[in-house]
Amino acid sequence: MRRTALQEDMRYRLLRLLDENPEMSQRRLAESAGVSLGAVNYCLQALIDKGMVKLGNFTASDDKRRYAYILTPKGIREKTTLTARFLKRKMAEYEALKAEIDTLQKELELGAEMMPIFPDKT
Repeated sequence: MRRTALQEDMRYRLLRLLDENPEMSQRRLAESAGVSLGAVNYCLQALIDKGMVKLGNFTASDDKRRYAYILTPKGIREKTTLTARFLKRKMAEYEALKAEIDTLQKELELGAEMMPIFPDKT
C-alpha cells in the first residue's frame, strides 16, 4: 500500500476512534489503531495543527492533565471524506480477494478431478 494510503488510513482510524470516544488516551488510541504511541502523537499533533481536532479538558477525571480530543467541523468533514476513500479501497480489496478465492477453488476442483489419474505412490 502506498505511503499516502497508509497515512490516510491512520488518520481515518484516529478520527473514527476520537469521534466514538473523545476521552481516549493516546496509549489506548495507539493500541486500538495498531500503531505506535509516537505515531499517534505525531498524527494527533498534525490533526490539531490542521484544525481538525481541538483539545478540551477531560472533565470526568480527577487528573486535569488529561485531555479530550474533540473533532471540529473540519475534522468531521475530513472523516467523512476519508470514510468514502477507505470504503472504496476496502471494496476493491474485497473484489480482488473474492476473485483470488474463486481461482483457488477452481484450481482445487481441477486438482481433485485429476487425482484418480495420478494416484499417490507413497
